Amino acid sequence: MPDSALVPAAAPDSVRELTVGALLREAAERAPSATALVEGVPDPRARRRWTYADLLTEAEAAARALLGRFRPGERVAVWAHNIPEWVVLELAAALAGVTLVTVNPALRESELRHVLSQSRAAGVFLVAEYRGSPMADLLARVRPGLPHLRETVLFGDWPAFRGSGSPTEVLPAVRPDDPAQIQYTSGTTGTPKGAVLHHRGITNNALLSYVRTLDMRPGESFVNPMPLFHTAGCVLATLAPIASLGTQVLLPWFDPGLQLELIESERGAVFGGVPTMLLALLGHPRFPRTDLSSVRYALAGGATVPPELVRRVESALGVPMSIIYAQTEASPGITMTRLDDSPEDRAETLGRPLPACAVKITDPATGAVRARGEIGEVCTRGYHVMTGYFDRPDQTAEAIDPEGWLHTGDLASMDERGYLRIEGRVKELIIRGGENIYPREIEHVLLDHPAVHEVAVVGVPDPDWGEQVAAFVRLTPGETVGEAELFAHVREKLAPHKTPRVWRFVTEFPLTGSGKIKKHVLRDSLAVP
Repeated sequence: MPDSALVPAAAPDSVRELTVGALLREAAERAPSATALVEGVPDPRARRRWTYADLLTEAEAAARALLGRFRPGERVAVWAHNIPEWVVLELAAALAGVTLVTVNPALRESELRHVLSQSRAAGVFLVAEYRGSPMADLLARVRPGLPHLRETVLFGDWPAFRGSGSPTEVLPAVRPDDPAQIQYTSGTTGTPKGAVLHHRGITNNALLSYVRTLDMRPGESFVNPMPLFHTAGCVLATLAPIASLGTQVLLPWFDPGLQLELIESERGAVFGGVPTMLLALLGHPRFPRTDLSSVRYALAGGATVPPELVRRVESALGVPMSIIYAQTEASPGITMTRLDDSPEDRAETLGRPLPACAVKITDPATGAVRARGEIGEVCTRGYHVMTGYFDRPDQTAEAIDPEGWLHTGDLASMDERGYLRIEGRVKELIIRGGENIYPREIEHVLLDHPAVHEVAVVGVPDPDWGEQVAAFVRLTPGETVGEAELFAHVREKLAPHKTPRVWRFVTEFPLTGSGKIKKHVLRDSLAVP
């Protein structure tokens, strides 16, 4: 049907049979002396730098060290903030045929236990402490319940680890369809599921989204503020500069003043981040006096990007802005606005499907393809779709249908040209500052409190974070408790970004005929007009 909301995969022959290791080796062969990686710390004199030859040498040494401790196919977790060794480990694991399990450094004890246990990680690399969180101590507390975990390596001991491999160790042959990473994302069960991403998916997604769409050029600097445990950080912002022979400038953590300084001093071509980051950059006192003449384009994704923010960024910088619509399970890019799209399309749509990515809009109830302009669920098919959720075949079957379509859970419409507009979500997923949060996980924690009888967690609009977590609580009769105590209760068990910032105490909930809470009514009661 020509008017159906389905765009078949364009240019499927653009997909290369490529691994992460092969991508790095190509770059080292083509541009050995070009700068590949810069540690973006505040003191310019302390910024370590790696050429592509350096990076390959370091990654191969670390790969041999990995093979001295792990077998190809085993899973090794990384639990740290943005440090260059994280990137080297990612590349080393790819060369060694080891699957990297990325872990958010903000996770607390129960969350860490779930990821390491469910992935059956054989090893974990970590920093001892990060922003007041005693990570080594937390790992020590959960380790007795992790029978698969054989090795722990502190990044403080990285030089010793890197040198521990045998120089005669032969690196294995790694195939494009081998697993490269497991990234944990919340889904319909409310507990994080490990999306298994293969080499072909992540390498080509970096090539066909960022490199091609943004026309990334050899020698250009890409200042990366995104956390490496996300696909935005370790796939797109790491592999795309390698594919384009550019330079990744890695922030240790997001700091708007530091990001602006790095764009200026390292001559960054991109002004990017999730919407919360962009707002912080525009509002920083340093912004008006920062030399941004090297910036060719702005970039955003990871959360809904308001049209007024796109227009504000483009007006302030005088460059076009691109928005990527992505999902971890899709390696991650699905659609993207092009820099030469009209200003209206750049601000108000999510662009068109990326090369070799098929996209359709379907009726969530029947699976039938919608007509152009009608709202339905976004589904995508192609090289970029994950292998599945690790060790969860039933949930994999729910996400990927027999014809290979990944059901994203996002609601959108598609116009006659193939441009998408997001309309909401089938799932109740909350996206706060680019972080995916599933309400059921928070609800379970709150229900553990003896004073809480019933609870509903929803996402509400927030001008800075995109969405904020809100909790509606009905107390057990006779109990009294304030939001400060409940905040502390959640904060002790879950990461900070999952802790509700908006609290409402209710005596009853609006219910459907079947007795389910009408969350949309609660959400609407807090929505900003």
